[in-house]
Amino acid sequence: MSHNSVEKLVKMANQIGAFFGAQKASQSAAGMAEHLMKFWDPRMRALIIEHVAHGGTGLDPIALEAVKKLPPVK
Repeated sequence: MSHNSVEKLVKMANQIGAFFGAQKASQSAAGMAEHLMKFWDPRMRALIIEHVAHGGTGLDPIALEAVKKLPPVK
């Protein structure tokens, strides 16, 4: 996927994170991680996990924490 695709995923992740940010802080990242597991294609998850491994530029704190909770994509 291209750099442009990563930017789109970061934007989507931040939007989802904003929604889950309305929950209790202790549940927001876990809830978002569960959402990503259910609704994001494995290729999307793999790309955002790789992005976080390289610093996660542009991700808001909830989104960053949620992605760190995702298991590796096989």
